[in-house]
Amino acid sequence: MSARRINRAGTSRHGVTGAAIRRTAPAGVLIAAVMVLGACGSQETTAPVAAPSTAAPAATPSTAPVAATALTITDPWVKTAKKGMSAAFGTLVNNTGAEVTVVSGASPLSPKIELHEVVDSKGKMIMRPKEGGFVIPAGGTHQLQPGGDHIMLMGLTEAVKPGAQIPFTLTLKDGKTVEFTAVGKEFAGGKEDYQPGMGGSDGGEGMDMGESDG
Repeated sequence: MSARRINRAGTSRHGVTGAAIRRTAPAGVLIAAVMVLGACGSQETTAPVAAPSTAAPAATPSTAPVAATALTITDPWVKTAKKGMSAAFGTLVNNTGAEVTVVSGASPLSPKIELHEVVDSKGKMIMRPKEGGFVIPAGGTHQLQPGGDHIMLMGLTEAVKPGAQIPFTLTLKDGKTVEFTAVGKEFAGGKEDYQPGMGGSDGGEGMDMGESDG
């Protein structure tokens, strides 16, 4: 009989019976399955936590009221002129609940600007500097017009032509400033005279705005 032949008892050369092999094989498969299941069960099933965002939070719309400009001017315009003098007009509007006073003005069109009024002097309408400036009541308006209060420009640096865009800056009593742009406009009026000695640029002699501005 060959050395590899199994004896009657079913014992192999190494002393292990075929029945024993058949019994141990399913047990080994079962152990392996348990190990696989155990390995699967040991894995974490919790969803990953998202990293904290570094983006800035969305801005919250501001509900704070926007402060209105204390003073504005509507329909501003400047009388056309070839040289000499001219004047600016419009309507000053006070957007606050307190009185506002304009004390001075400036423009690259003129080296000297004064706030003027027109008054009756011995039956003659004359222009003179407005003492205390233009006072606009709380929530009210103040009209600048030919024959009345106006912004006087003296020694024009260039001619004022129709449609010209002329920048102005007004200074208020509290030190704040207001900027606006006036448009050149033809106008046949405005022939009020300076009163002698009232600050005219000719040293006190009467001066007719209509003649001097060409």
